[in-house]
Amino acid sequence: MLKRASALLLGLAFASVAMAADDAFEAGKQYFLVEPAQPTLNADRPEVVEVFSYACPACNLFQPTMKKLKAALPPNTDIVYVPAAFRPDEDWPVFQRTFYTAQALGIIDKSHDATFDAIWKDAGPLRISDPTTHKPVKPMPTMEDVAKFFTTFGVKAEDVTGVASSFAINTKMKRADALLKAYSVDSTPTLIVNGKYRLTAQSAGSVDKVVPLVQFLIAKDAAAH
Repeated sequence: MLKRASALLLGLAFASVAMAADDAFEAGKQYFLVEPAQPTLNADRPEVVEVFSYACPACNLFQPTMKKLKAALPPNTDIVYVPAAFRPDEDWPVFQRTFYTAQALGIIDKSHDATFDAIWKDAGPLRISDPTTHKPVKPMPTMEDVAKFFTTFGVKAEDVTGVASSFAINTKMKRADALLKAYSVDSTPTLIVNGKYRLTAQSAGSVDKVVPLVQFLIAKDAAAH
């Protein structure tokens, strides 16, 4: 009964937001329908998925927006990260494996922002481009390099490489690849709201419109229920 009442209050609270923004955001322009809609972690909670790669420069620049978005969403919102592996030439599969390995080791809260910094700060140990020439480094970082970096979070390098090569991590990577196809995602960063709506900063109109657009889509879904 309490859960139903909470859902009703959420719907009422966001209904006005949805109506106010109805003229500003349009399906097929600022956001796109995911067809068919994909399951979420919990049907009773809002969900926002960020499709990203640590090796994606736009994703690195998008992190402050993600922090603003988290602060602006209902506290029961599930924030889910799905790493992409679109660019093997830029080491994306290695960093897809990096995310799921950190998650499995229980260090993702510590390592997530730090991994971006390790790649994109000039002295970062996982850089994929030369800070002066901006050309790709050779060789690119490996999981052994990631394992050495992860020791700063209190895990052993051999544990990192062991988990990274496990069947469980390989399975998660395959599932991520399949999910991105189901979402029809072809660029990063991309956001998926409640398994139903897909948007980017470009489709929203600007990075400043991402937060109100996501709020609108959550409100739209809450009002419908």
